[in-house]
Amino acid sequence: MSRRMVLERFPASHPRGSWPAEEFAAARRTEGTPAEVVMDLPSDAFLVVRTDAHEAEHG
Repeated sequence: MSRRMVLERFPASHPRGSWPAEEFAAARRTEGTPAEVVMDLPSDAFLVVRTDAHEAEHG
């Protein structure tokens, strides 16, 4: 089962697109938090999510 926790939301309408979300996720990964950016179509937002350690290791 996939477990994800939303760390931050960024509007898809941002002039820089997904870049703010990608930068935020990269900063979290630098801190050691497994983070990735996903698109949430219903809310029209980029979400930075933290995946649990098992999923990050085993996909």
